[in-house]
Amino acid sequence: MIITRSPLRISLGGGGTDLPSYYREHGGFLIAAAIDKYVYVSVIRPFAPGIFLKYSQLEKVEQIDQVQHRIIRESLRLLDFKTPQIEITTLADIPAGTGLGSSGSFTVALLRALFAHRRRLVLMSELARLACEIEIERLGEPVGKQDQYIAAYGGITCFHFNPDDSVNAAPLKISMDTLFDLEDNLLLFFTGFSRSAGSILQDQQKRTQQADSSMLQNLHYVKELGLQTQRVLEANHPAELGEIMHTHWEHKRKRSAGMSNPQIDEWYDLGRKNGAIGGKLVGAGGGGFLMFYAEDRKRLRQAMAHAGLEEVRFRFDFEGTKVMLS
Repeated sequence: MIITRSPLRISLGGGGTDLPSYYREHGGFLIAAAIDKYVYVSVIRPFAPGIFLKYSQLEKVEQIDQVQHRIIRESLRLLDFKTPQIEITTLADIPAGTGLGSSGSFTVALLRALFAHRRRLVLMSELARLACEIEIERLGEPVGKQDQYIAAYGGITCFHFNPDDSVNAAPLKISMDTLFDLEDNLLLFFTGFSRSAGSILQDQQKRTQQADSSMLQNLHYVKELGLQTQRVLEANHPAELGEIMHTHWEHKRKRSAGMSNPQIDEWYDLGRKNGAIGGKLVGAGGGGFLMFYAEDRKRLRQAMAHAGLEEVRFRFDFEGTKVMLS
């Protein structure tokens, strides 16, 4: 049996500039952080021939073309399984559709497991590139690249997305005090709204390709906020992140009508009145997790709990995707 895991992620700045529709013209930049919440994949060779899949559904088919799960089907094709006799099972700490990059994390964990199953070594950069190829090129999903790359690399990482499709990754250079400050003062609360990022990102992709000036100006500014985030954190001024996050959120929710809703806005304002310096919805928007930077954590937690929002506590992950059992 082979078991792999890949971390989920939060984005600290620059989110949205990792979509090909933007970075292929303007270059993208963002900071993503892997957290200790994971997607797990197990792979075994069953006694009977065929493909056995266990996720939110069950599948048993004979040929790769019959697989309904699109990412699994394309991953099996990518690794050229001629006579498949394989069982794949997936689990996750956090449900899909909550803005923590679960789809990209799953694809990376699956590819890691399949490469291990075939006894083939693969570099992290290649793993992330192949995961992007499956989701963006083969399946045509309007998603960016940060989820796949941070799932592969882990850590708190700066990514430059270049117009030629290459990606440069480097660790954010922060002190241990700043690292602990971020782990203590960044708080995640589940809104209860799950959503598909596709519709929101489809709109961003379409308007970016049409050179919509308001969308491009928005993304240019968000990219600059990402660079500003890098500067303040590497200068070890983490409290300034809260103000940047607030500015980011004010711009992000102007990007699409589906980015927020009155209930989420109410919770966000409640957080700002109860100890949060700033915050935003993690991921594409529309639901998922509200993330705040707060120095008065006790007051914020009490306010969110009274409003009925569940907190998910986390630490950063510095291992990235890994084989846990082989």
